[in-house]
Amino acid sequence: MQVLTAFVLAAFVGYAASWYFGVIDGNFALLLFMATVVTGIYWLAERYYFLPQRLAAAATLEQAAVKRSVEHERMGLQSDNVDLVQARERLIMQPWWLDWTAGMFPVIVAVFVLRSFLFEPFKIPSGSMIPTLLVGDLILVNKFDYGLRLPVLHTKITQGHAPQRGDVMVFRYPPNPNQDYIKRVVGLPGDEVAYLNKKLTINGQPVSKAALPSFLEEDSMQYRSQFEEELSGKKHALLNYEERPAYIQTGAFPGSDNCHYSIEGVVCKVPAGHYFMMGDNRDNSLDSRYWGFVPDENIVGRAFFIWMNFGDIKRFGSFR
Repeated sequence: MQVLTAFVLAAFVGYAASWYFGVIDGNFALLLFMATVVTGIYWLAERYYFLPQRLAAAATLEQAAVKRSVEHERMGLQSDNVDLVQARERLIMQPWWLDWTAGMFPVIVAVFVLRSFLFEPFKIPSGSMIPTLLVGDLILVNKFDYGLRLPVLHTKITQGHAPQRGDVMVFRYPPNPNQDYIKRVVGLPGDEVAYLNKKLTINGQPVSKAALPSFLEEDSMQYRSQFEEELSGKKHALLNYEERPAYIQTGAFPGSDNCHYSIEGVVCKVPAGHYFMMGDNRDNSLDSRYWGFVPDENIVGRAFFIWMNFGDIKRFGSFR
């Protein structure tokens, strides 16, 4: 078992290392699921097989010690000084290969349940959601608002609430579902979304857009035009780069025949069961304008809370 366990642990470490160094495109949900299954098997084996064997061995040791002590007394000999407590503890103690498997199961299963069905942490890797979310923000994502889904399989098991315009949503990137993206829900199934000359229109109705004080983008140390937009009663800030053209250049994607591109921008009809997503940093966001619509089965959850940013410890709390 020691050799088998060493091989299993090495396989997990090798997978994680290959993912970290970019050798493979890893899947953390699958890795966590496999860790839960493997440690769960060891935990069951420990509870119902290995631990009873060690307890039986300890009981045998105690019985032998008592028998030896009685025999010594009968023969008038001095009893030996065997430390039964230490000997028993050594017999009952988990070996390293059970400590690193069965011993880890309660923690791993708690993380698995929490991450899969309640809340999942994410780190913002890019500036596509500036000014709402900054690079390095550590956020929490609600996994049950839009309906619970089975981990790995992503099968929906409860209905939940449908996403609403203005929600900040995490989803599996359609061109590469192993990668998670975060954007704002702009178009719902059946909506006609137009983004022309940097103005958003939904079903023929212009979306409210009011000017705000300019935003200092610290990476470039440049001021950007900032606006307040309102989607379904939810207000949020967005950025526009005056020097960027409205024209969007993209290739074919699933459902691209639902979109019409021009020098002014793009107009799309959102298919049933899909959503149109845009970043708040409108001229610096790779979103539905470029790669298409997000199917319902790709939804991960609703982002709602910033719990840490190591570059700015004051960034804490909910966001719109």
